[in-house]
Amino acid sequence: MTEKQLRVIEICAGAGGQSLGLEKAGFDHELAIELDDNAVNTLKHNRPDWHVASGDVADPQVWDPANYTPDKRGGQPIDLFAGGVPCPPFSIAGRQLGANDERDLFAWAVEQVHTLRPRALMLENVRGLSMPRFAGYRQHVLDRLKKFGYAAEWKLLHASDYGVPQLRPRFVLIAMAPDDFEHFHWPEPTGKRSTVGETLYHLMKANGWARAEEWRDRANDIAPTIVGGSKKHGGADLGPTRAKRAWSEMWVDGHGLADHAPYTDDDIIVDRGPKLTVEMVKHLQGWDDDDFKWEFKGKKTSSYRQIGNAFPPPVAKVLGEAIAAALNKRTQRRERTFREPQDPIYLALRNHGDFMTATDLAAMLELELKELERRINLLGRDFQIEVSNGTEPAAYKLGAFKAFMGQDDHIRHDQFEKFRSRIS
Repeated sequence: MTEKQLRVIEICAGAGGQSLGLEKAGFDHELAIELDDNAVNTLKHNRPDWHVASGDVADPQVWDPANYTPDKRGGQPIDLFAGGVPCPPFSIAGRQLGANDERDLFAWAVEQVHTLRPRALMLENVRGLSMPRFAGYRQHVLDRLKKFGYAAEWKLLHASDYGVPQLRPRFVLIAMAPDDFEHFHWPEPTGKRSTVGETLYHLMKANGWARAEEWRDRANDIAPTIVGGSKKHGGADLGPTRAKRAWSEMWVDGHGLADHAPYTDDDIIVDRGPKLTVEMVKHLQGWDDDDFKWEFKGKKTSSYRQIGNAFPPPVAKVLGEAIAAALNKRTQRRERTFREPQDPIYLALRNHGDFMTATDLAAMLELELKELERRINLLGRDFQIEVSNGTEPAAYKLGAFKAFMGQDDHIRHDQFEKFRSRIS
């Protein structure tokens, strides 16, 4: 039987790293939505036949998920709802505000599953979302998806396992109807890891630099995570101090980008090594001239930011292939062995549904009262925690999730408009 063409709606599409990978995996874009004007121009330049919407993905004037339901599509659901929602709310390098960050769209994206009813969901974010700090947040997401009739799992993937010469850990959420999800298998690592030197050697020697071969041998390692940087801080370099040290060990100058590969040693600070060009960084993200052709619109800093903030196309491709295989039942059913690390305080309060004293909670979870209070405060960053008044010991009740999920009166609206120029 001939398999039908799979269709995807992609939110926060950026400059197209995930887009291109999903296309290579066999998905056609029904719609792509992106906020940044330069990234929108890049998408339209590379795929002029796509429907690309520009603006805040949560603004119904930009797109309305209700227009893409199975009923509006002749009874056929979208096959995949995908996106790389903003990372700063969960970034280890940031304040990890989570649900309190105006850029947080993860919970909102999950809520759209209830409207769209896609066959599959794929959302990716930074490693920080996998940390204990966000255990309650993650469990709430799984609770919502279960309520909507989906089975879901999280997994931390490393780009270097899939042919990308870069560490770049990404935390990925996949959800499907339980019958389809039984056929989903996370992609296995593809084999040999590429290094910076072997990946960029042909570009570094392009202008005849006599020491290109020496540089290749010294750059015989995987790159640190490429960071595109934010509009707030501006500039284009290869990351914070720790990353620059790692680059220095590979004889790469991480203080900015070059306009071209070196001709002679006069073009570099020899002790630091050569700077990378935008084209070189593009290759370190998995774009290359053979399998993943893509051109970026905008000036150097904007292009670098688009590249650095992208999801590597090869990783998106293997994930897309795994999703397509499950949806088309091309894989064997599997035994579910994954177990989500859970926040026991969140679960205890959720299941109890009313006030629980600190003494009872601590005894149930075998925690010292001081540690219980610390973790209650942590959970309170993402949830309203009601505290009983006038009782001893204190009693707690799990209240509302603070994250933006589409509420008309949520603080996100004012905060988003106030800080719109810095959001990327």
